[in-house]
Amino acid sequence: MKQNIGRGEFSQFPKLSQTSCQEDDVSTYVQHLNALYSDFESRFEDILTMVIPPWIINPYDDIEETNVIIQEELTELSTNE
Repeated sequence: MKQNIGRGEFSQFPKLSQTSCQEDDVSTYVQHLNALYSDFESRFEDILTMVIPPWIINPYDDIEETNVIIQEELTELSTNE
């Protein structure tokens, strides 16, 4: 977004694209976006460096293997007299 605004392309901001902006305004918007980016980086640094285990991201990744084990147990239980 910052690069697009810097080039004067406001397609991501429909209201802004309908108005006429001066070069000073555009540079102010870019500076503001830079400040926001820096603030977010420092504020959420602990979240950005967090190591998330794969099973949290995709809890159903090994569902086929689990289903086979459960089916085998179910078969064993059903044939067990």
